[in-house]
Amino acid sequence: MDHAYQLTELTPAQVPAVISLCRAALLPADAAEADAIVERLRSPGPVPGSTGLRRTTGSVAVVGSSVVGVVLGSTGYGDASVGHVDLVAVDPAHRRRGIGRALVERVSAALGAFGVTSVAFVGNAPVYAWPGIDVRYTAAVCLAEACGFARTDIAWNMTADLTEGSPALASTAEAEARLADAGVAVRRAVPADVPGLVEFAVSQFGPGWGAEIAGSAGIHFAVRDGDVLGFACWGSSRPSYFGPMGTAPAARGLGVGGVLLRRCLREQQAAGLSSAQIGWVGPVPFYSANAGARIERVFFLYRREMV
Repeated sequence: MDHAYQLTELTPAQVPAVISLCRAALLPADAAEADAIVERLRSPGPVPGSTGLRRTTGSVAVVGSSVVGVVLGSTGYGDASVGHVDLVAVDPAHRRRGIGRALVERVSAALGAFGVTSVAFVGNAPVYAWPGIDVRYTAAVCLAEACGFARTDIAWNMTADLTEGSPALASTAEAEARLADAGVAVRRAVPADVPGLVEFAVSQFGPGWGAEIAGSAGIHFAVRDGDVLGFACWGSSRPSYFGPMGTAPAARGLGVGGVLLRRCLREQQAAGLSSAQIGWVGPVPFYSANAGARIERVFFLYRREMV
């Protein structure tokens, strides 16, 4: 059997084969969303709400007529000198033949042509599928280290259980009544609300969050006297992902965040999800207390300087 492979630029016609490959090669939770992940990471150009420009590159490894490996990369929004390896996957039947390393070197060269000075296995927020490499994805960890990438940081997701009876689905009616007594209205965003929410997120938290709001499947927000006090959204990075969410300093302590969080999680459950990933978490105690969420996925972040 001929196992010789060729590396070529990814074409639109090969995308279905890449999705099938990812379903076979990625960890189960990621494989289940392979179609959304691939389409999201291939998105080039500007993102609504962001001032950055996303330049993308993609390559595949082909044996005969079969796609057996893929790599997707992009230039950074916040720092254009950093290139990101957004996705790399090799068919399990074709691993340990140098395909992964060849794909990483190819995407690094393509990103270098865009002018980057370092390449990272780090999520290129606001368009990303993971913070980094899941520590359980042993093949990818080994690949990054074999290619000379150095581990620079660690990040984690939390999981919120969305099955009936979970704390994540607890009613917010009483809390919303208290907020209403304080003059705070909570509601789901309609398209006309989105520009104002993007403006709020950009002013309070930076352009990346504004872009994530603009690309979300659902947004809930709180307002008082015409002023936005906070927001929460889901489905921007991936259908199963919650976030980001943020509350204005003047509104902290009112309980706005917990209400917005659970409203989004109930909506994700209604969309057919049995759990939600709270991505790239900072305030672990908040999500634990308000949704019973637990730290479940941990990621290594890697970087390598261009030579």
